[in-house]
Parts: sequence; structure tokens; C-alpha cells
Amino acid sequence: MIRLRIKVVCATRRSLALTDTPRPRCPDCQGEGGHHHDYGDHNGEYAGTEWLSCPCWDENRCVVLLPLPRRPRWLRRRRNHGRDPWATNGYSNEPPF
Repeated sequence: MIRLRIKVVCATRRSLALTDTPRPRCPDCQGEGGHHHDYGDHNGEYAGTEWLSCPCWDENRCVVLLPLPRRPRWLRRRRNHGRDPWATNGYSNEPPF
């Protein structure tokens, strides 16, 4: 049985998609969709963590419903790039007196 939800995905362009969710009462993952598995190198030292998906859901099942519109250029946030310290938020960190 598929348990669908709406999610914003960003593959090539932001869009709304229907995705599958993990089974909430799964005895293996308790609704999280998988487990983190720590592994070590040949000396037994920690080498990293990998995600093991639970078979109760398919994390790659995704159907794009509709692309979200892009903001017009004049509405996009302008980045400061360190030029003007007052342009970030309009406030100063200096004491008033």
C-alpha cells in the first residue's frame, strides 16, 4: 500500500511532487524508513555511517505534479558580498551612546 505525501523537490527546478512515506507501524524501522549503520575500517576504527533503507518504502518513488514558478528577478534577494555593512539588515551592532 502506498502512503503518499506532497513534498517540494529540487531536481532541476523546484516543483511539487507526490512521494511515498515509510509505513508508520513498521516493526523494523518504527516509521523512520531505515537505519543508520556505523562501520569501521580494517583496524576497527570508525570509518563512517551509511543509511540502510527499510523495505517498507521506496525512497526513489516520486512523481512530479507541477513545477513551481520562479520569482521575478526584481523580487529575488540581493546578496551583500561584504561590500556594505549596513546593507545586511539595516541595524548596527554599535552601542547607541
